[in-house]
Amino acid sequence: MKFALKEIFIGISLALLVFLALQGFEITPIILIGALVLLFKFTMDNRSNSRFTLVEQKKAGASVVPEVDFSDIGGQEIAKREFREALDFIRLDKEVRNLGIRPLKGILLVGPPGTGKTLMAKAAASYTNSVFMAAAGSQFVEMYAGVGAQRVRQLFKKAYAEAEKANKQTAIIFIDEIDVLGPKRGKNTSHMEYDQTLNELLTQIDGITVNQQVRVLVVGATNRIDLLDPALLRPGRFDRIVRVDLPDKQGRLQILQIHAKGKPLAPDVDLAKIAQATFGFSGAHLESVMNEAAIFALRHKRKQITNHDLKEALEKVMLGERLNRNPTEQERIRIAYHETGHAMLSERINSGSVASVSVISRGNALGYMRQHGKDDQYLYTKAQLLERIQVCMAGAVAEELVFGERSTGAVSDIEQAAKIARQIVFAGLSDLGVVTSDLPGGILARTIAQIIKEQETEIYNYLAENRGRLHSLAQKLMEQETLSGEQFRQIMQQSA
Repeated sequence: MKFALKEIFIGISLALLVFLALQGFEITPIILIGALVLLFKFTMDNRSNSRFTLVEQKKAGASVVPEVDFSDIGGQEIAKREFREALDFIRLDKEVRNLGIRPLKGILLVGPPGTGKTLMAKAAASYTNSVFMAAAGSQFVEMYAGVGAQRVRQLFKKAYAEAEKANKQTAIIFIDEIDVLGPKRGKNTSHMEYDQTLNELLTQIDGITVNQQVRVLVVGATNRIDLLDPALLRPGRFDRIVRVDLPDKQGRLQILQIHAKGKPLAPDVDLAKIAQATFGFSGAHLESVMNEAAIFALRHKRKQITNHDLKEALEKVMLGERLNRNPTEQERIRIAYHETGHAMLSERINSGSVASVSVISRGNALGYMRQHGKDDQYLYTKAQLLERIQVCMAGAVAEELVFGERSTGAVSDIEQAAKIARQIVFAGLSDLGVVTSDLPGGILARTIAQIIKEQETEIYNYLAENRGRLHSLAQKLMEQETLSGEQFRQIMQQSA
């Protein structure tokens, strides 16, 4: 009815303007005044619109607490323990008051995207039986002066109101991408809107006291803590910083098991092997792997998710979807030798490390060699870094050995090898010894080139000694298009 009345009013206004124009009246001033009125109304509506979300249960009138528990979050045992310890200051209200403890006002969750920071904030609300308010940092940023500060006030005001309405003593305000809301002040010289918004947030956090009827906890999330203003991070505001890092192998297994619930898995599925092969994956990546595996099973009309589905899903998430590129026969032969070179050096350095080799295009790659390690590794010696450079450059060297020249297919390999060589230099592991960040670019470039050149010589000698094996493996890869790690190693032994 409201929209119908609005449409009727607009129709009558337009008809009146047409009538006045036909009667010879000058309607331009009326149109300008109307446009100004509409612009003013839009601005005020925009200022009054809080655009914040309130997480509610399905039943009307139920307590506004998310249905997420810490048991639903895998791979973050240390972060969860540290987070729960901080949340106990809210749950143990009587003990906190008796000891005169200043209440925790803010907890900052820091970590890469997809590691579960939002889930942890929702689980915190469930753990403390609190009202949960969620907002993103971008919701506070506007071109109009004072709008961001007003929205901060509205957010806190709404949190108090909803907690009283739900008869709750605590409320959690979750601000995702808080680095957008609270960047270091003084960087935006065009106007002071960002600074005003941050100042209002600091004021609201400072206003939280232990004697309030409703206790509020602000939970922020960011993957760029270096961008935050120091005033946000001082004690008394964000009192705890909880690291939510990428999961280790055991953590990845827990995440896979959580996302496997409700999915029928075939007897041949080994989630531990998938966890081993996904070093560097976040929780979001692992959820995507399980979801894509279910999609592959559906596509092939299977009632259970097989190990083959999981491997296909892993390669899709890691490398991208299969493409309909049709390289020429000569290009396919070159790709086969390129990927075989990568795989042979990988097996030479670390037996059993090759997971699959393929000449099928995925993402930006015309072919690929996928590795998996036995254990997660965080520290590398110089010898190990040089071995990684050998694996990177083996494809290009194999092309040079067989065809007499290299191709543009090694561009990304060269970039990766140069990155590793640069790491060797700045870790003090090169012939230059310990260097600083102001090392002249010419010296750095020559040192990186020398490191890579030395490894290329070793690669060339190894492949030349095993030329027959290289030909056999590349030919088999051409025939089958994809070889599993087991198949590759079997052919490699037979052609010895």
